[in-house]
Amino acid sequence: MTTIKLHNTRTRAKEDFVPISADNVRMYVCGPTVYDRAHLGNARPVVVFDVLYRLLRHVYGADQVTYVRNFTDVDDKINATALARQKAGAEGTLEQLVQERSDETIGWYLHDMGALGALEPDEMPRATQYIAQMVAMIEDLIAKGHAYAAERHVLFAVDSWKEHYGALSGRSVDDMIAGARVEVAPYKRNPMDFVLWKPSTDELPGWDSPWGRGRPGWHIECSAMSYELLGESFDIHGGGNDLMFPHHENEIAQSKCAHPHGEFARYWLHNEMLQVEGKKMSKSLGNFFTVHDLLEQGVPGEVIRFVFLQTHYRKPMDWTEKKAREAEATLRKWRAQTAGIEPAASAAPAVVAALSDDLNTAGALAELHRLAADGDAASLLAGAQLLGLLSQEMGAWADTASVDLSSHADRLSDARASAMQSKDFSEVDRLKAAYVAAGLEVRMSKDGVELVPGTGFDAAKLEGV
Repeated sequence: MTTIKLHNTRTRAKEDFVPISADNVRMYVCGPTVYDRAHLGNARPVVVFDVLYRLLRHVYGADQVTYVRNFTDVDDKINATALARQKAGAEGTLEQLVQERSDETIGWYLHDMGALGALEPDEMPRATQYIAQMVAMIEDLIAKGHAYAAERHVLFAVDSWKEHYGALSGRSVDDMIAGARVEVAPYKRNPMDFVLWKPSTDELPGWDSPWGRGRPGWHIECSAMSYELLGESFDIHGGGNDLMFPHHENEIAQSKCAHPHGEFARYWLHNEMLQVEGKKMSKSLGNFFTVHDLLEQGVPGEVIRFVFLQTHYRKPMDWTEKKAREAEATLRKWRAQTAGIEPAASAAPAVVAALSDDLNTAGALAELHRLAADGDAASLLAGAQLLGLLSQEMGAWADTASVDLSSHADRLSDARASAMQSKDFSEVDRLKAAYVAAGLEVRMSKDGVELVPGTGFDAAKLEGV
């Protein structure tokens, strides 16, 4: 069987992946808080762990892998969007509007991630479906001396886990207290103690509990859901590296204290963040956009996925328009090369080996380029599909077989030749503008005219040109 090597954040080393049970490989990945559309950075962990999911299924069998990714559907940001709708005149109680917003946003998320070729996880629990399990876990933590109630809140007592807390992120409790910006509250015994349960108003979503009507803190959600769906010990826990502290650190503390005989997660994987044109994505810089924005602009989901795969998951990824153009050109060539071809029975060993080396997607793409250059279309297709590329479902954007671009190129070439004689370039300018508007890149040189389909090419716009 193929040996998969993964960089384990917990040990800071690349290790052979040995599942607890090869017949029951289990992975949990932190999902989104569903208050708005997913931005491009939110999509990176989705693609990263989708590739890992595909690799695990390839090695161990599709029926032997369970992938869980949650939805956080109780949060102040969701409440704020629902409150804004209510003030704008939307009908229904605030709690109903929260539910509507969550349902709507989850639908958007699944659509947009599906457009990137991401398989849906086996389980997609919502936090609000597991409130009873969270309350039970909090009660257990209190009984074991790891949590305490104060002023309608329940907090985890970090001191009760002090010798272990911070191991994942490599920080000591004393250092964290000295340099942290933590919520100051009179009911906290220790500045690092974090909320497991907090009060809720009558209008906002809330649930009855031994500590009054309230709602869970963020961190307890994943601990309760992972335990219910995967058990006290499972194989892989993943997410963006921005979640390493405090979210994942707090998950470990809660889960290990609640279930001291379990391992919780054995392997921890964290992806690096995303940049845009070399800069951090932010609204203040004007380079913030959602996956939906790109799809609406005509950037195919497959192109977005390809750009993501070009960078190793543990390195910062830079999204650029140039990379998107180059990715689209490559995918068009590969789709033309594999048209009408049945994929090989299995992905090429070199492609599997690259992915098995800590998800070296860039190395796997290099192998696909080599297969394309060798003319091995069947192996190219099988390897690409293991990466989530070149599927039939994602290929509509590249279907330009019925468009005769050469005739348009000849027409523009003739117009340019005439303009060189008459010095009237109005027809050349008109044609160029029409082709650009249709999403074609116009390349004119002394050797001739070339029209290249670009991002958002729409063949229908060529009619009547």
